[in-house]
Amino acid sequence: MARIDYAPGDLNPPHTNPRGTEMIFELEGELDVEFKTTTNVLISKHSMKGENFVFPRCFVHFQKNNDKVPAAVVFGFNSQLLGTQVIAITLFGAMPPVPDNVLTKAFQIDVIEVEKFKSKFAPKK
Repeated sequence: MARIDYAPGDLNPPHTNPRGTEMIFELEGELDVEFKTTTNVLISKHSMKGENFVFPRCFVHFQKNNDKVPAAVVFGFNSQLLGTQVIAITLFGAMPPVPDNVLTKAFQIDVIEVEKFKSKFAPKK
């Protein structure tokens, strides 16, 4: 278990936990919590103090503080080695890189946009 504190506007970016289910308990403030199912259904909730939310293993999910006050959660997992893959970093910051033609087709954007994203998520040297 661990604690995450969210300043107003903070985001835990879209990610997956390939080897574990995640559960959060809202300590303070409010968060918008969401995940996408394998059938592309968005499950969302405005989580408030004292509430729980569960993110199933492998589903893309995120938490965002859209409020003007801080929020805090305690989170836990059913695995000690759950793994975390942040979607943008996994695709646009990969080494070796994912080929541009794969990203242009997958996201329906041009190569210039792909290069912009790659520059933002490039691995630190």
